[in-house]
Amino acid sequence: MHKPVVAAIAFDGISPFHLSVPCLVFGEDRTAQGLPAFEFRVCALERGTTLATQSGLGLVAPHGLEGLDGADIVIVPSWRDIDEPVPTALSAAVRTAHASGALVVGLCLGAFVLAAAGLLDGREATTHWASAGRLAELYPAIRLRPDVLYVDTGDVITSAGVAAALDCCLYVVRRHYGADVAQRLARRIVLSPHRQGSQAQFIEHPEPPAPRVDGLSRALDGVLADLAANHDLDSVAAAANLTRRTFTRHFSKRTGLSFSHWLAAQRVARAQELLETTTASIEEVSMLAGFGTATSLRQHFTSQLATTPAQYRREFTRRG
Repeated sequence: MHKPVVAAIAFDGISPFHLSVPCLVFGEDRTAQGLPAFEFRVCALERGTTLATQSGLGLVAPHGLEGLDGADIVIVPSWRDIDEPVPTALSAAVRTAHASGALVVGLCLGAFVLAAAGLLDGREATTHWASAGRLAELYPAIRLRPDVLYVDTGDVITSAGVAAALDCCLYVVRRHYGADVAQRLARRIVLSPHRQGSQAQFIEHPEPPAPRVDGLSRALDGVLADLAANHDLDSVAAAANLTRRTFTRHFSKRTGLSFSHWLAAQRVARAQELLETTTASIEEVSMLAGFGTATSLRQHFTSQLATTPAQYRREFTRRG
């Protein structure tokens, strides 16, 4: 079976954390745990050159930019200075890899490298919120989305800063191998696998967590165990042994959401799982997830994910 080749680009002045993100997700052999393996390469402008890092460590990349040749996925983990021109050789290598069919990923400030290579013109993209304004100023052809965790436009993905890079890399695994593999990998590296979000550009937003407060926790566990049942605020509050008013206050304080919005998010997440992992019809999925009708399911998908259930299934079936 072909192992996807992942090439991560290092450079002088890189943050060790940013480089460690693709190393953690793609660079470790977890076949003993039943997880798929990647062929992982760390590449730099000049192979064998000691690279300084922001933390004072020295790194030596085993590959030069020729390591991008034949890569299925090319990752630019960041960039050292948003106002420093990207070296021509780096831009050209990223552009060539993309033209050869590689999925190109710009994590955090790596979006600036992709922009310099011309890969973001006319596309939606994101980057660290603190640098989003500068990216828009330097590259006005980009349709910037500074409020999201990451954006997938098919053959190019960009992510927001720091921890969002982990979410983005985990999402790339999900694209290749599906939800089950991504969830098992997330558990291995102790990362939440449920940062659900938009299908159209695969923009992910944090899924609101279920609060953990004794009776309230038990009541919500009951909701999650049977999302197809009819759950309303009064019945769940009673299951928690709380008044409606007290339940609402505790719930809002811990999630920042109303119960109805939280329940809709959980049901959409369940529908996503069913669409990805089963052949159940759209009508069956709507019933199992608790929406009752396909019309209601489509309305919530459009509202939360900017796509339809059928489009979501086709895309993940194709990519899985």
